[in-house]
Amino acid sequence: MASLSPFAGKTLDPSQLTDIPALIAAYYDRKPDVSIPTQRVSFGTSGHRGSSFHTSFNEGHILAICEAICRHRKAEGIDGPLFVGMDTHALSGPAQRSAIEVFAAHGLDVRVDQNDGFTPTPVISHAILTYNKGRTTGLADGVVITPSHNPPSDGGFKYNPPNGGPADTAITKAIQDMANGFLAEGLKDVKRLPYEEARKAACIKGYDYVTPYVADLDSVIDMKAIRDAGVKIGIDPLGGAAVHYWKPIIERYGLNATIVNETVDPQFAFMTADWDGQIRMDCSSPYAMKSLIGMADQFDVAFANDTDADRHGIVAKPDGLLNPNHYLAVAISYLFRNRPDWSPELGVGKTLVSSGLIDRVAKDLGRKLVEVPVGLKWFVPGLIDGSLGFGGEESAGATFLRRDGTVWTTDKDGLILGLLAAEITAKTGKNPSEQYRELSARLGTPFYARIDAPANAEQKAKLSKLSPEQFPLETLAGDKIISKLTRAPGNDAPIGGLKVVTENGWFAARPSGTEDVYKIYAESFKSEEHLHAIQTEAQEAISKVFEA
Repeated sequence: MASLSPFAGKTLDPSQLTDIPALIAAYYDRKPDVSIPTQRVSFGTSGHRGSSFHTSFNEGHILAICEAICRHRKAEGIDGPLFVGMDTHALSGPAQRSAIEVFAAHGLDVRVDQNDGFTPTPVISHAILTYNKGRTTGLADGVVITPSHNPPSDGGFKYNPPNGGPADTAITKAIQDMANGFLAEGLKDVKRLPYEEARKAACIKGYDYVTPYVADLDSVIDMKAIRDAGVKIGIDPLGGAAVHYWKPIIERYGLNATIVNETVDPQFAFMTADWDGQIRMDCSSPYAMKSLIGMADQFDVAFANDTDADRHGIVAKPDGLLNPNHYLAVAISYLFRNRPDWSPELGVGKTLVSSGLIDRVAKDLGRKLVEVPVGLKWFVPGLIDGSLGFGGEESAGATFLRRDGTVWTTDKDGLILGLLAAEITAKTGKNPSEQYRELSARLGTPFYARIDAPANAEQKAKLSKLSPEQFPLETLAGDKIISKLTRAPGNDAPIGGLKVVTENGWFAARPSGTEDVYKIYAESFKSEEHLHAIQTEAQEAISKVFEA
């Protein structure tokens, strides 16, 4: 990994902040050229992302994507409401304006926040599922305009179909390819109305997103237990879309909670910089979370969300910011022991690069482990049909079922993961940090890290198509290899790389979709030294595969 920036964990000088007027001007002024790969519409695991400064997130992209979504809806017979939300990034507002121009021209029944405010990703998922419950026709879907925790200069746009979760690769590829076709033709087939006319169209309606979501929270979290125990809670929205949700939650349920920062600033000047000196609203980064970590002594438990509130960061004494893997293990262990109405057949969902401690927790609970490729979309079917109680990934994103065992959201929900930390503290008398210490003392202490290593396009392609037979090692860091996986054991889907497992550790190697690197996730249940040995041997072995 690159060296730590001298600005890591510090607020930046105004001269280092994003020039917001220039960013928005570039959104409208710069025209993408689809002959340049970086300027094409490209849906990754969480939609299309980019920056107007790099001509990778501009008006043309959004107009083309929205036209493609309209045609996808028509082809699939989706004719219910389209729930639209956006986060607090500077490019989200202009992108929503562009979207409304196209959606209104097509006469779509669009629901936007009634106060022109911000809407978290999980709230859109909740709205879709709530509307569609019991329906077989007239189904709703949604759009969330967000680049997640990315820097202030970035924008993002993602589509959630009627199942409420992230669109699968078949849908996103179809939208992506169609959008690039519209760009190549100069947007001549894109229907749009002038914004002022579009905004006044009868089909564009204001919607109260806050009240239904807030009112429903006690169906998934024991809010009474949190209130009655008087748990002292600190909440930092990190200037994101959840900022105007926490006060109604605190007031409705009588929580002893403090919102430590309610600032909304498109420059995010209040943030401390991440490891590389960039502002990034990453609630799993100790550098980005320095302010809340410094307040740990003031609260029984504290938490933050990223900009679209689909991720969580939990702060509790004595450890401060919990590693996301550690909290996922604690959450799973608690939930499956404290949800009496959950079916005994419910499984535990994890992505293959999440901690092996989750495997041990599932075994300890006597629950089936369902291990899938990276991306929450793989959990959607199990959450809907009630075969999975929990789905989570190492990047601090997860969701779980309601207390009665029915689906809550099919997208990540950072709000309920934060509130769950307060419920755990209320019901057990021990915060998640203390719970983790007890859990790891009993099941083993994991040492986990991710590093990036150089790889060109040819090497990344080779890694993504690797077969177990092409990886020759029989031992890893002194332990016998017990499995070599290129398909996820939970659903037999290709993982786009390789995972190698021993009794005391594992590594997974996957190519980056955006950079000339591949990612090595590794974990040891022995020591930091053993972890480093796994990382070193993994990198050496992958290098030999590249040379073959």
